[in-house]
This record gives sequence, structure tokens and C-alpha cells, in this order.
Amino acid sequence: MAGGTAPGRVPLVAVAHGSRDPRAAATVAALLDRVPLDVRVAYLDHSAPTLGQALTGLREAVVLPLLLTEAYHSRVDLPAALNEARAREPRLRVRYGHTLGPHPLLLTALERRLGEAGVPAGDPETAVVLVSAGSSDARANAVIAETARVWRRSGWWTVTPAYASAASPTPAEAVASLVRAGAPRVVVAPYLLAPGYFADKVRRDTLAAGASVVSDVLGPAPELVDVLMERYEAAQRQPVTLAG
Repeated sequence: MAGGTAPGRVPLVAVAHGSRDPRAAATVAALLDRVPLDVRVAYLDHSAPTLGQALTGLREAVVLPLLLTEAYHSRVDLPAALNEARAREPRLRVRYGHTLGPHPLLLTALERRLGEAGVPAGDPETAVVLVSAGSSDARANAVIAETARVWRRSGWWTVTPAYASAASPTPAEAVASLVRAGAPRVVVAPYLLAPGYFADKVRRDTLAAGASVVSDVLGPAPELVDVLMERYEAAQRQPVTLAG
């Protein structure tokens, strides 16, 4: 996969979570097709190629996690896989970058998706439920809560964080709570990269709980391309230090 010609640029290996749902891989491909670099994709689970396979034949690469928060995958799984790859090929030079989030442009992308669903940015008559996948890592969930606090300042009635797994409140609980609190309108903004099990469940459960709108996943939003390029450049200047 290549998003475009980039003579002299270090190849990018973008690592996504992976899913059994084919829509997820198609969405990742659509995002990376917009990146003006020599790009390879890898997956942590459910899909091929693995990171080691994607690095085969390369002498250097920038590896970026296509993940929206720093948690177990970015802190443990990916560094371990990279260390294994370097052990097999000591000449391989890899620069490891930060996850996509948090980043201010991701709020712009969330507002883009809500706007496409008919919700004007910062509407004071609208309460937003910001839904992430959720994590067993409390630090990752705290980042989502802080993102909601920052986004609340844009003029919304309020912005409430919710988690599709591993933490509370659930998206449906957050919607129901806002309805009980008298929010004029409740909408849901999935902080998810691609469609799949979580996105489908969030849509189904929150509409049943009283949400009037559920926007689309972030997918190949142009803001994500900008964040990817920023992370790519930053990784070359100051890569993340790997343990081991």
C-alpha cells in the first residue's frame, strides 16, 4: 500500500488494532491511501500482515500506532513486537512514534463527523457523549475524560465521556443520564477509528437509550491524515524510547 510517491522519505509502517470485520481493514486502507508516503500496514490481531511481516525487507522505517489513546497495545504489545523484529534483523533501524491521540485535530474530526450528521459544532442545545473503546488502563480513560472536558468549552450543552468496554459509564448509561438531566438533545460521537463490533453496538445501544444522532467513526477524515504526518515527522526527530 502506498499513499503516494515520497522519494527519499523513510517508509511508514502504520499498525492498526485489527478486526474480524472487513469494514475495519477497508477503512484503514482508505485512510492510508491519503497519506503521501510509502506506507505499509500491519495489524496487532485478527488481520494480516503482522508487524514483523510488514517490516520484512526494510532497512529503516517509522512505525506509528494507529491507535487513539496510549494503553496496553502501544505501551507493551507494539514495543515487544518491534524488539523481536530488531532481534531478528539487527541492521533494521526503526523509529517508533506516538499514538494518534490525544490531538486537537481529532476534536475537529469529531465535529466534522457530527456536522455530516446534521449537528452544528458547539450547539448549546446539544449534549455530546464522547465514546471511546475503553481500556483497563485508567490513564487511557482519563485522557478521554480530559478530552471531553476540553471539548465542552466549545459551547456544547455539555460533553460527557463514555466507554464501550472495560470502564464506566457505558455509552447507553451516559445517554440515559443526560436525558434524565434534561438535555435538550443528546448526540453520540464515537471516538473510534473504524467500523466494527464496538461501533455497531454503540449505535444500537445509544439510540435505544434516547440519543437522537450517532455520528460516523473517524475513518479517513483529513484531520487524521494531518495527525499521521505530524506524528511521522516527530518520530524522525525524537522517536519514542522502547524498553528492552
